[in-house]
Amino acid sequence: MKLITAVIKPFKLEEVREALAACGVSGMTVTEVKGFGRQKGHTELYRGAEYEVDFLPKMKIEAVVGDADSARCVEAIVNAARTGKIGDGKIFVTEVEKAVRIRTGEEDDSAV
Repeated sequence: MKLITAVIKPFKLEEVREALAACGVSGMTVTEVKGFGRQKGHTELYRGAEYEVDFLPKMKIEAVVGDADSARCVEAIVNAARTGKIGDGKIFVTEVEKAVRIRTGEEDDSAV
């Protein structure tokens, strides 16, 4: 099993959710986060005063998928979240050692 963590622009959330649903992902966790990458934020103008925005709003999506499905899911996220502009986000894929469904005690693939 793989944990796919994607950090994307907020307005792309629905498109990414639909793309993952089309890949067969049955559940995911979404968190509102703030952060910055290489650009270290940006400057904005408000009432004539320029100020620096250090942390940009993003959405973090986490989904656990089978090993065979991970590449297809990553590709679906990339296609749905890409705008072609700076700050589109990142995707991280990590190995999941164990999963347990609390209610039933099911483990691993049957728990996901």
